[in-house]
Amino acid sequence: MKSLVLAEKPSVARDIARVLNCHKNISGAIEGSNYIVTWALGHLVTLADPEMYDKSYKEWNLSTLPMIPKKWELVVIRQTAKQYSNVKAQLFRKDVGQIIIATDAGREGELVARWILDKSGCRKPIRRLWISSVTDKAIREGFSRLKDGRMYDNLYRAAKSRAEADWLVGINATRALTCKYNAQLSCGRVQTPTLAIIAGREEEIRSFRPEEYYGLTCDAGKVTWTWQQKKSGSLRTFHKEQIESLKASLKNENITVTEVTKTAKKAFSPGLYDLTELQRDANRRFGFSAKETLNLMQRLYENHKVLTYPRTDSRYIGMDIVPTIKERLKACGIGPYKQFIPELLKHPIKTSKTFVDDKKVNDHHAIIPTEEYVQLTHMTSDERKIYDLVIRRFISVLYPAFEYEQTTLKASAAGETFTAKGRIVKAIGWKAVYETGASDLSDDYDEDAADNDRFGNRADTFRQADQSLPPLKKGDAFPIGRITMTSGKTRPPARFTEATLLSAMENPVRYMESKDAKARKTLGETGGLGTVATRADIIEKLFHSFLIEKNGQDILITSKGRQLLSLVPEDLKKPELTAQWEMELSDIAKGARDDSAFIKEIKSYTCSLIDEIKSGEKTFRHDNLTNSKCPRCGKRLLAVNGKNSRLLVCQDRECGYRETIARTSNARCPNCHKKMELIKKGEEETFICACGYKEKLSAFKARREKEGAGVTKKDVQKYLKKQKDEPVNNAFAAALSGIKLDDGKD
Repeated sequence: MKSLVLAEKPSVARDIARVLNCHKNISGAIEGSNYIVTWALGHLVTLADPEMYDKSYKEWNLSTLPMIPKKWELVVIRQTAKQYSNVKAQLFRKDVGQIIIATDAGREGELVARWILDKSGCRKPIRRLWISSVTDKAIREGFSRLKDGRMYDNLYRAAKSRAEADWLVGINATRALTCKYNAQLSCGRVQTPTLAIIAGREEEIRSFRPEEYYGLTCDAGKVTWTWQQKKSGSLRTFHKEQIESLKASLKNENITVTEVTKTAKKAFSPGLYDLTELQRDANRRFGFSAKETLNLMQRLYENHKVLTYPRTDSRYIGMDIVPTIKERLKACGIGPYKQFIPELLKHPIKTSKTFVDDKKVNDHHAIIPTEEYVQLTHMTSDERKIYDLVIRRFISVLYPAFEYEQTTLKASAAGETFTAKGRIVKAIGWKAVYETGASDLSDDYDEDAADNDRFGNRADTFRQADQSLPPLKKGDAFPIGRITMTSGKTRPPARFTEATLLSAMENPVRYMESKDAKARKTLGETGGLGTVATRADIIEKLFHSFLIEKNGQDILITSKGRQLLSLVPEDLKKPELTAQWEMELSDIAKGARDDSAFIKEIKSYTCSLIDEIKSGEKTFRHDNLTNSKCPRCGKRLLAVNGKNSRLLVCQDRECGYRETIARTSNARCPNCHKKMELIKKGEEETFICACGYKEKLSAFKARREKEGAGVTKKDVQKYLKKQKDEPVNNAFAAALSGIKLDDGKD
């Protein structure tokens, strides 16, 4: 009898098939002597749409809500129906004795496989392949220790419960809002609280009133001293008169050193990456969206096989990974990383609790390199950037700490306190791995937590700059030279970028209205809003629904988004709801909670939610109507901003017409070098830059061709291959052979 292996994607299936010596291609599968490997295409099966349960649900009508199925139905996704038929045919082959589930090792991966088995009615024994990378070695080891499929029954129940609960709340609430207010309005337990967080930040910015603040510095004894408040230790004050008076009193005065403190300090490397931290860094450094980073990581995991499983929420590895570290280092010891790895391979690997901790590894460990040989030339530029982030972080945790001596001086003059700081680097440690990029890594950097101190600026704005300090001792006195009064205005909190929004979704406790300690603790323990696997999609959905838009890297809430929040029931806007769900789903996965009881509660909650929406007395108004008419239904079109484009969309939900009128291109303006917008007017498309530059698409193409920009990577590869294949003794070489060179002899 043969075993049927069910993978989640074709690329993973091909890798497994190769390791298992399966080489015969059959319809939707690859067969060998002992195994048949088939694959899904993500989800092949999903929960049925409302109209499948009752024909009356086909029409969107408030009177039919809430829709609560008595028995859940699964349907085959139409776009991938052919592959489902292929998989089903293999499942029921008489020579297949067992099913090996090899979908992604996680809650959603389990759901992909189990729904296929449930829909097909297959009841054959199942086993589970649970691996974090798809290298040949990991696949072989995974097949040598296959798990009993029943061990993951509770994980499947949790995944199924999540899907059913989201269907009940999301579809019912979305239909209720859309029907009640005659507008395309969508909501959900994760996207709505996320939208509320963005709206809250916008309100903070709108209500912010700037204040002027003041400070003072003076030069004495080859040191720049900064005035410091005695009680608070602050370097600024809102009282201008105080600083003016101090400045006057310091003239012709001496400053006396009262304290010299030298402290040896160590700064350890930032921890390994989980997906959210990687998405944050990629957005901050390269401007990648969360979705883009996930897609790049998925390719590096599936296609190149050089990085481990991306959808992880752990920043630690287990003790079982430690013996493989040297092999992983050897695999990535190429190109720019070659200089850092030999030193690590000379000695036993030193680990610490800062990145090795079995207790902090759940389903998957942190993102690290695999043992697979790396070919950087096979990666795209963007893939290289993500790979570089992961590899440098991996190498850096194995390096010693960055060590320095911090010198803090305190002095007095005119009865006031002054301070100065200096730093002497003792050992560069892990920062050497980042070379020039090391300066981008402040110790314990958290872009969102550093939002504002009392002065409205990011906290690190007010850190004293380190300076080179002369050798000073207590009691030294120097005449005061130049005295400078500094000033500035407080600034509002920064708008969210995708990087800081990911931080807010991961740690939404500070945005909770409730001060309930238990609820706040629950939210912290359950990983915040959404999961590492879903946050990117949630942000994309908010853009796609035109509830948020971008201005550069900043995220702004739209009028539609603000109005939606005023119409949605309060409970659905709070992070506490999703925290409670995730905690209960986690209990279901552990076998500590009954899934049917959970769904019963969700059904009851859905009924109360719909009643609240139905009884709402507010209105929704389109404030972005244009005079352009929809070519399908004749209604006026709405002007909306997509993530990278401007569109006209029909206000009628059932019509669904949309037209792109402009999109941000990768073409750069020849004057200011910013990205230009491509606008379509009639038959001709025109590039327009914010600086005022305009150029028709045809003229742009002609100019680029003249500049030689029409050469593609494929052209370059062909040229290089031609050069390689040509004989050395070509015409050019023959011409050179006739030239006599001076050999230096007389």
